[in-house]
Amino acid sequence: MSTTMRAAVCVGAGGPEVLEVRDLPVPAVREGWTLVRVKGAGLNRSELRTRQGHSPDVRFPRVLGIECVGVVAESAALPAGTTVAAVMGEMGREFDGGYAEYALLPDALLMPIETTLSWEVLAALPETYLTAQGALDTLGIEPGTRLLIRGGTSSVGLAAASIAAGHGVEIASTTRRADKADAMTAAGVSHVLIDDGPLDLPWEPDFVLDLVGARTAVDSLRLVRRGGTVCVAGSLSGWSIADFQPVAMIPSGTRLTAFHSKDMAGRADVLQRIVAEVESGVYRPHVDRVFGLAEIVAAHRYMEEDRASGKLVVVP
Repeated sequence: MSTTMRAAVCVGAGGPEVLEVRDLPVPAVREGWTLVRVKGAGLNRSELRTRQGHSPDVRFPRVLGIECVGVVAESAALPAGTTVAAVMGEMGREFDGGYAEYALLPDALLMPIETTLSWEVLAALPETYLTAQGALDTLGIEPGTRLLIRGGTSSVGLAAASIAAGHGVEIASTTRRADKADAMTAAGVSHVLIDDGPLDLPWEPDFVLDLVGARTAVDSLRLVRRGGTVCVAGSLSGWSIADFQPVAMIPSGTRLTAFHSKDMAGRADVLQRIVAEVESGVYRPHVDRVFGLAEIVAAHRYMEEDRASGKLVVVP
């Protein structure tokens, strides 16, 4: 194994150009940590915000990437060659993450996986599908119910549609881009809604999965049926709701909850179930585009311009 590796280093807060591909030493294994040879890493908007300087606890330079998939290179916890995934747990924030040929990761984050999927498809699953699955479990969706997804062309929105459709849920989903409707339909959405004004819903939803967040959460509480549930699991429009008044803004009997993907860190059992559903064709993940590590600046620019319909993946 080489003693050096290529990594995309965020040298400071700023535009995509602050990501520089450099040669770094391969991290040395220490107790409680495993060296993973990275085969793919999903790109996430949280990394975009960190790069922009909106994560005050992150110190630069830093190798970003809150998730990755690959094989164990050296470990006291798992045999070399084991296929693993990892996500969250301060990857790419407190310690270097997945934008590299190798990543040194805490043993507790590693999720051993058995799969026949390509690395590109497997890399699209951990953060996106674990978040979608956790949010839908939080909502408590059941076959025959009706779900509204807000922010439906985000990677989590498409994953949630794929999972919910596989369980017999009828889905309406919003987008601001009419040219992304085909990707939503392919994921299992029955009603594509263009979000350019008041929504014209086909029915009153039992559940709302709100991935837009602060800008739409109060409106989602108005749209869901009385006694239904709204789960906020995204922050495409920011984190804070100005002048939020719970008693005035939450209809009586309606539930407002949230889901954070950190709650799924290390859940190999859930990810293995997701992988099996993808392999069997029940879930239909959509990889919009695969970038090489040398293309990381273009990849972040593509993400920042909101051009993707589905997941972006980088491979070393």
